[in-house]
Amino acid sequence: MGKLSKLAGETALYGLGSILPRMLNFLLVPLHTIGVFSRAEYGVTVKLYAFAAVLNILLTFGMETAFFRFATKAGADPKRIFNLAQTCVLCISISFSLFFIIFSGPLAQALEIGEHPEWITWLALILLTDAVVAIPFARLRLEKKALPFAAMKIANVAILLALNFYFLKIAYDPAVNVGYVFLANLIANAFYILFFAKTLVQWRPAIDSQVSRSMFTYAWPVMLTGIAGSVNEMFSRITLDWWLPENFYSAISKKEAMGIFGACYKYAVFMMLGVQAFRYAAEPFFFSTASDKNSPQLFARVNHFFVIVGCLVFLGISVNLDLLKYFIGEDFWIGLNIVPILLLAYLFLGIYYNFSVWFKLTDKTYYGTIISVFGALITILGNYWLIPYAGYTGSSWAALLCYLGMTVLCYITGQKNYPIPYNLFQGLGYLLFALVLFSLSETFRFPVRSISDQILATGFHFFLVLFFIGTAYAFERKQLHSTS
Repeated sequence: MGKLSKLAGETALYGLGSILPRMLNFLLVPLHTIGVFSRAEYGVTVKLYAFAAVLNILLTFGMETAFFRFATKAGADPKRIFNLAQTCVLCISISFSLFFIIFSGPLAQALEIGEHPEWITWLALILLTDAVVAIPFARLRLEKKALPFAAMKIANVAILLALNFYFLKIAYDPAVNVGYVFLANLIANAFYILFFAKTLVQWRPAIDSQVSRSMFTYAWPVMLTGIAGSVNEMFSRITLDWWLPENFYSAISKKEAMGIFGACYKYAVFMMLGVQAFRYAAEPFFFSTASDKNSPQLFARVNHFFVIVGCLVFLGISVNLDLLKYFIGEDFWIGLNIVPILLLAYLFLGIYYNFSVWFKLTDKTYYGTIISVFGALITILGNYWLIPYAGYTGSSWAALLCYLGMTVLCYITGQKNYPIPYNLFQGLGYLLFALVLFSLSETFRFPVRSISDQILATGFHFFLVLFFIGTAYAFERKQLHSTS
């Protein structure tokens, strides 16, 4: 059981490198939405970064997971596998980035920002720098170097915050407008190249007809899975502009609705980044412990504790939105009702990542593609049907249906191919318990007219969170002590 404690420790360290930087990055939301960008202007950044997120998966081509798989095989040379993976990523990312730069003008016209083709160029360079350092970051994870990983991520966001503050509060030029967001991101990403200078200098181009082909065979379904997953996350931000009827919201345009949706979506970062930190630690953990005869039981316990922590995050954020709302501009508060829905969606995404261990360990990564495409279809159809009737709230429900559907399908196929004794009833019990407590907070809302009213409301919400923690501890006390 010491392995669970080790995984928890590594997750905490990776959390420093993913949760803390993104939490710092969350500070950009008030900087952008309070007195700087209008809802429509902020909607432009939401739309462009949605496209960038999908392209980022394409440029890395699933080689991070392929690197883990092939570098951990018996007799493998991790240094050579690194060179092979890095060569692949560089060839793909440089080619695509050059395409976007050369055709930045027509692309800008297509995205309705024709007067700013430089934004497309900056985004292309951001994607390129992300791809260049993807495999070096993966190597740090493989080598269990969570502290350098965290330090680099935190330094990057600190630079990003400083640049955003400088550009938007000191050297702001209205002609550049939201372009400062992309420019700050590009400069901050450039520091990654400096951080990994030694690693990149030591890299040598390499192609192995047998190993490279095997890595491609393994990686492309992972890449397709990633693209489908990114579509699941980002598609709604794009389709609001397509499928939201004009005048659906009184006095709110499509672009403003997209800005509201994007700003409120940021609150899902609290769940999303916990999932990401866990995934960074869990992926190499699953591969390294797969040969253990008790690994199925271990994987089941990992998921069990993940569900408990995820339910706690859902409850803690959802019941305290009356305080957390001040992190965004008042014009954006109208969309806060989507936050609990999105938190639940990302909780199921985290459970899906746990369940997905079976097809990664059995080299049946095409199952991941099938499941993710299934999720993408739910996303597309859900947004198509729900946006015209419920606006961005419909998009949020589509995200929840997508990740729930993927989780169920992954569980069913996994139990047939690689049985793991997950305790579904206990997990569902914790989820229902968290939902009941959240419903209580909604039912007994305190009218906040003064500071004393806010203190009373916050005290009630704090009690609900503590009640969940106390109940979970009472049920899990023996297991927690056995892992220490």
